[in-house]
Amino acid sequence: MTILHSSLPFSPWTTPAGRRLPGIMPLDRADWLLCDEVYAEQMAERAALLAARSADVLATQPEAEPAALELLDEILRDLPALGFEIRGDHILRPDGQTVALDKTRPLWTIGHLLQADFCLLQKPKEASEHVLTGAVLCFPSSWTLSEKLGKPLMRIHVPVDSYDTQMGARVQRMFDAMRPEQPLWRANVLRYTNPALYQPQPEFAPKEKRDGGAYIRSERQCLLKLPRTGAVVFSIHTAQVSRDSLTEEQRIALEGIETSAHSLVRQ
Repeated sequence: MTILHSSLPFSPWTTPAGRRLPGIMPLDRADWLLCDEVYAEQMAERAALLAARSADVLATQPEAEPAALELLDEILRDLPALGFEIRGDHILRPDGQTVALDKTRPLWTIGHLLQADFCLLQKPKEASEHVLTGAVLCFPSSWTLSEKLGKPLMRIHVPVDSYDTQMGARVQRMFDAMRPEQPLWRANVLRYTNPALYQPQPEFAPKEKRDGGAYIRSERQCLLKLPRTGAVVFSIHTAQVSRDSLTEEQRIALEGIETSAHSLVRQ
């Protein structure tokens, strides 16, 4: 099923600051979570993936279990402002569907509540980097959860040319300095010929040529530090449009990116 937005709800890459890697900006805590125009359609796709491909899209290492539960608690606090109703052990979503509030499977529950994917990153004692310890990842953009789980940040980003040692050090310093009261965000822009939202790809598989792709995909990537466990949450809210739905500003910016000798289109 092809699920498209009528327009991209975020596109900071149209500005020089938004294109400058890593392109991180402060975010109001109240704006962390979103429900947008294709909420019902994306949630139906997520439910299908969680039912048919649970082992591929959902994973929690033992050390991530407290953080996963804390993440669910943080989300539950924010849901009423988005139009959800918490009714005891069930939650009524804005699209009228009901989800069981299962705290024994927090990432599974989250995966049935929100469009975004959520990754948990934790820094083991004596380690120099944060490690991916859990995730619900229904809409991967050319990566697979099984390959990244348990890996530190630099290893996770091995296939990303722009994520060199210097960039990795900058990102790790940012993770170390994060405060729970100050979330951060960025957004990327990707081009695809295939509009599927579930697009896993092994690390070193040949990459699809995306120049001129008919579909433009952008991920709103947020970082939030959990106050109790100290885990960093990396959330990914995916929006996708047909190329002809871009605004003039977005089209011009994307053309500049595509023709640049130092392309900033990234994953």
